[in-house]
Amino acid sequence: MKPNTKPANPNFSSGPCTKRPGYSLAALNTDSLGRSHRSSLGKERLEKAITETARLLNLPDGYKVGIVPGSDTGAMEMAMWSLLGQRPVDVFAWESFGSGWGTDVAKQLKLENARTFTGAYGELPDFSQANPDNDTIFTWNGTTSGVKVENADWISDERTGLTICDATSAVFAMELDWKKIDVATFSWQKVLGGEGAHGMLILGPRAVERLESYTPAWPIPKVFSLTSKGKLIDGIFKGATINTPSMLCVEDYLDALNWVDEIGGLSAAVAKSEANLKVLTDFVAENDWIDFLAKTPETTSNTSVCFVLKADEDQVKTIIKLLDNEAVAFDIGAYRDAPAGLRIWCGATVEQADLVALLPWLTWAYQQATA
Repeated sequence: MKPNTKPANPNFSSGPCTKRPGYSLAALNTDSLGRSHRSSLGKERLEKAITETARLLNLPDGYKVGIVPGSDTGAMEMAMWSLLGQRPVDVFAWESFGSGWGTDVAKQLKLENARTFTGAYGELPDFSQANPDNDTIFTWNGTTSGVKVENADWISDERTGLTICDATSAVFAMELDWKKIDVATFSWQKVLGGEGAHGMLILGPRAVERLESYTPAWPIPKVFSLTSKGKLIDGIFKGATINTPSMLCVEDYLDALNWVDEIGGLSAAVAKSEANLKVLTDFVAENDWIDFLAKTPETTSNTSVCFVLKADEDQVKTIIKLLDNEAVAFDIGAYRDAPAGLRIWCGATVEQADLVALLPWLTWAYQQATA
């Protein structure tokens, strides 16, 4: 039987993610629109986005936050182009985006002293291979595999290399061990449901020291430049962006940050995301036709939750189409490079009631597709 109740919000995309509950364009402050981002008002709004990010993430003293172009990809490539080359590099990858960083290191920057350790979809690589004297690149959460790191215990407190972490589908949904992270990147359109095209770059003191003491052998494009005359361009981390940002997107991001504050801050956002995962975990336990792509509970993502089904690829496509046609769940197909299956976003902007309403529809669609 076709279920009667549909999710109030059928947006379960893993990026851009759904807007916060109760979102309305009318709630945005529009005073900065049509103004220069270099005006006193524009700089004030940009600086607020930076300071609120640092406050809500509970960043340690000395960590700097900057708004940069190109979403998370731009932030990661800015970090790699500006920081790598001084030491050998270890790349840990277990899905498509992490593999992309490895490709950048090997084929774009062409670093000779680079190693890549990979894990199959659903699994993590062998972190025991990490050399604390090398720079290390990894994702905290594999957006396309639904697999996250269990913890950062594998990162040495005595390391001499830098750790560069792509945290785009983890920040504001998982507890990150900031003392283990020297560089982190994320984008507004992931966990907080913000708009695209803007990236966030977080630098710890060790990364700043590297920037001010080392110059890469390759030319740095202006849009990637973090230093001038051997010193950090501090304005980037105070709201003086490298290029022109969308102030509408900035206001949208500020609205999302304000919502996180209103629900109780980072801990509340993490708890909400974990409670959402519990809804799906219970469903998987009750049904033998669906399972997590992640091989262990400890590494199962609580944001980009990926599933494999007892169904062939065409049947999976039918399931996705049925749910889309019924306006029950949009954009939940697995990433194109991942095994055929479903991917359901469970970050804090998703309401638990919508997940509960979705589950009978998953069963219905599966039965329709495999009958």
